[in-house]
Amino acid sequence: MAQPAWIEHAWAEFGQREVEGNADNPHIMAFYRELGHAEVAHDEVAWCAAFVGASLERAGVASTQSLLARSYLSWGDAIDAGRLGAIAVFSRGSDDSSGHVAFYLDGDGSRVFVLGGNQGDAVSVTAIDRERLLGLRWPSTGVSKPIGTSADATVTSIFDIALAHVLQMEGGWTEDPYDPGGPTNFGITLATLAAHRGAIVDAASFPDLKQRLREISPAEVHQIYIERYWHPACAAALAPNIALMHFDAAVNHGVGTAARILQEAVGATIDGEIGPETLGACAVMPAAQLLQRYADIRRARYRALGHFWRFGRGWLARVDRTLAAAQSIASRPKISPTPKENKQ
Repeated sequence: MAQPAWIEHAWAEFGQREVEGNADNPHIMAFYRELGHAEVAHDEVAWCAAFVGASLERAGVASTQSLLARSYLSWGDAIDAGRLGAIAVFSRGSDDSSGHVAFYLDGDGSRVFVLGGNQGDAVSVTAIDRERLLGLRWPSTGVSKPIGTSADATVTSIFDIALAHVLQMEGGWTEDPYDPGGPTNFGITLATLAAHRGAIVDAASFPDLKQRLREISPAEVHQIYIERYWHPACAAALAPNIALMHFDAAVNHGVGTAARILQEAVGATIDGEIGPETLGACAVMPAAQLLQRYADIRRARYRALGHFWRFGRGWLARVDRTLAAAQSIASRPKISPTPKENKQ
């Protein structure tokens, strides 16, 4: 049975667990940030709805953006029977405001098996008594959202905003002989497309791959950028304005180089691996200062490249436009979290 796209994103986080003590799991913190809840400081805050919401948003489906499990009782369409990937909402104790939300996998006469977050402090599969099931929901036509073209962070995910910006910067088909990336379409090189499709670039495959690159679909463009750049760059763990700058750098400089630029900007250990130290430094540095430092380091790196004479003016203009775009991102409305109300 084919899995809905949001379930694939949910499975990708399987096993992520709260960190004991004062540290926090950056994957869990990313769920909050992607839904506009940058005010949440620790992974001890209820996160089952954050996990569901982030999985939906990553698949291009608008969530409630709420940290309340029962917010999904009025989302999408009600369905009577279990369906793989349906959003299942459960009661929790006698409190009518509390609950738990997760993705439906299967069920029997007395139990419902779900994939969810905050289940034993982790993303896991568990069985919940069917009598606790309050409702099953499925995305309605009005819930689905297109690949982002809006600059309004209240209706479009930050990934969509960042991708729209990158596509504006990259443009369409190019095949400049001075470009070491070779044939490129929407910023995706031939080598990147081949790697995404599991193909080898050689004399025999080159003509067909080049034609495939010319004809690449918007859906595949979206998939390549989120899988090969957004997630590896840990952009979702950053504040939205920093995420846009960092994502653009990951695309243009490479994921590893972008990580080093970010670490240099915030004064963290420069090892190309974004972890708690880097994310913590990002959290305490004022965004305006971080963005300016990031932009300055990008400019310096471009100027040091041997083919700056050919592309330098465009590169520097790109930094300027990316900085302006990042500075223009407004904060989303926030909903105050409640401590652990969604604990399964």
